Amino acid sequence: MTLLYSDHEFLEHDTGHHPESAQRLVAVTAQLEQAGLIERCQRPDWGHATSADIQLVHTAAMRTSVEGFSLKGGGRIEVDTAVSHDSYHVATRAVGAAIDATRRVLAGEAQNALCLVRPPGHHATPTMPMGFCLFNNAAIAAQYALTKLDLDRVLIVDWDVHHGNGTQDAFWESERVGFFSAHRYPFYPGTGDSMEIGQSAGLGYTRNLPLKFGISRRDFITKFAQAMEEFTAKVKPQLIILSAGFDAHAADPVGNLGLESEDYEELSQIVLGAADAYSDGKLVSLLEGGYNPEKLAESVEIHLRNLLARDENSAS
Repeated sequence: MTLLYSDHEFLEHDTGHHPESAQRLVAVTAQLEQAGLIERCQRPDWGHATSADIQLVHTAAMRTSVEGFSLKGGGRIEVDTAVSHDSYHVATRAVGAAIDATRRVLAGEAQNALCLVRPPGHHATPTMPMGFCLFNNAAIAAQYALTKLDLDRVLIVDWDVHHGNGTQDAFWESERVGFFSAHRYPFYPGTGDSMEIGQSAGLGYTRNLPLKFGISRRDFITKFAQAMEEFTAKVKPQLIILSAGFDAHAADPVGNLGLESEDYEELSQIVLGAADAYSDGKLVSLLEGGYNPEKLAESVEIHLRNLLARDENSAS
């Protein structure tokens, strides 16, 4: 059974009238319940990430800054990122979910996992929060797998409409974590050109697929599949972590790269196929963006159906 991480605590990151709001997860949970998918998943218990966990990627100064800002009542920690009194506590629970899912998937408890967490993470760099993100859930999970679970190679795939600049920064000089991002470009945060490929030992282990606004849905998927196949063959990951943002949807008010909900079926199959080929199906999917609650819910349902089908097929 696919591991599903969701909890009412994630609603307590109060961002007010902000695109990254609790309503996103309210809509997703309602959709999954109506579709009968939650009961088909395994629902583990898990705790909060420790300071040491967070500092596998982020500096101590950055972590304590976020904690202090939150506990003093919050506000805008940077121009785009809202923080409330409970945000630090919620963010450590999100990181905890990513770590626990990684540990359980690698232990063979399930073939894959979906973490419906907030705040999202892929813009948070080692030294600062940004772009709605406080801590980089995907990056911390990957580094935990290397440091604590003795993996040699991890691939992070990011299909959010925005480039995952924070994840790229975290592994820019690493050959042990491959980072593949398909995103709208030029667009926020301004990074993600195809010439950005890493440096030093990490040279060639960052792969960016910048896509222009107006690209057809078929061209998006074709280019994604081709680039994924090439890069996964280079990295040969033992685990794939997916930064699953759904804001490339045509109806998304923040992103929009022309996709429809059903396109996440094919994108999910491409990533699951790569996991089957290289990591014995081991995949941890983490929610990133997606700011039209109705379309986000539709897209997540499609994504989870694919995760469940793959896990159930492997068990039969």
